[in-house]
Amino acid sequence: MRFLLPKKVFAVYVAAFIFFLVCFTGYAVRRIVYPLKYKEEIVETADRYSLSRALVFSMVKVESGFKKDAESGKGAVGLMQITVNTAEYIREKRGKEGYDLKSVKDNLDFGCYYFRYLLNKFGETDTAIIAYNAGEGRTAAWLKDERYSSDRRTLFKVPYAETESYLKKIKESLRNYTKLYGKLLDK
Repeated sequence: MRFLLPKKVFAVYVAAFIFFLVCFTGYAVRRIVYPLKYKEEIVETADRYSLSRALVFSMVKVESGFKKDAESGKGAVGLMQITVNTAEYIREKRGKEGYDLKSVKDNLDFGCYYFRYLLNKFGETDTAIIAYNAGEGRTAAWLKDERYSSDRRTLFKVPYAETESYLKKIKESLRNYTKLYGKLLDK
């Protein structure tokens, strides 16, 4: 003998399941795909350098996936993927003694300091993001080249596919962090 639910009861179960699925999916996206890992440290460091909190979360997500011990094949280390050469440049500019790029605090501090420096130098967020990935020297050269820039401030074409992809990932992540967390990440 088969047990059949009345149509109204079945519809309630289906609606409850769909509601649960929608709620859980939003929660999963927030917690798994776009986490707020190291929230206190990121917020404090972003604020210290007057940077968008959502942008710093986006950079950390794209750079390291929030893995504080991440190391790239090119020698970049930590949450914001700082190379030893860049770290030494920052250390000298700031007159700092020591640092540990695998330390959450030091890596965020160096990464945010460097991004603020690039933002001040280039004056445009997208250009600073490109410079963070491709290097400030390369970016400055591209800005002088009419094949890539018509105003010497922004690039209408990014010569490196990797850097162009990086910029798109940062912007997509930024859109999603802003959409998911909005006021929570606003200053």
